Amino acid sequence: MYKIAIIGPESTGKTMLAEQLAAHYHSPWVPEYARMYIESLSRPYHFDDIKHIALKQIEQEIEYETDRTYPFVFFDTELIITKVWFEYCYNEVPSFVEDRLNTGFFDLYLLCEPDIPWVADPVREHGHDREHFFNWYQSEIVKLKKPYVCIHGIDEDRVQNAIRKINDFFKLTNSEFVN
Repeated sequence: MYKIAIIGPESTGKTMLAEQLAAHYHSPWVPEYARMYIESLSRPYHFDDIKHIALKQIEQEIEYETDRTYPFVFFDTELIITKVWFEYCYNEVPSFVEDRLNTGFFDLYLLCEPDIPWVADPVREHGHDREHFFNWYQSEIVKLKKPYVCIHGIDEDRVQNAIRKINDFFKLTNSEFVN
């Protein structure tokens, strides 16, 4: 099973892309835990909340470490975003986050470009800084020496661009995943 992380700035279509790729490749996807958790809080989040989110993300990854049931699993967000959030908000990253990132869990990163319109919602905070965060995430992937591709386009074009890049990277054909 190939493990693919979909990351990028806020409001770049990560969730929709994860769902659509999972459907295309007949594979599971793991929703963004941070969104669900932050939405459930009745107060502003703090350091320990982000730490809890990171531990849950690691737990979700571990569930798929040895699974070979499906060709892929798509993760809507992963620890790089959490690491950046720790650094951005608190100037501190717990060592377990760095340790886990250095295990090299993911086979490929899809880095979503901020080329689609910003859509505000209660948990999004930095619509004006999407390019800054895109560059930061990209530099974190490069530091890990992991393969990545940038995903761009609007709506179906974005999905088709991701499918082409995944197929090219893993040397697949679309016919392998047609019912």
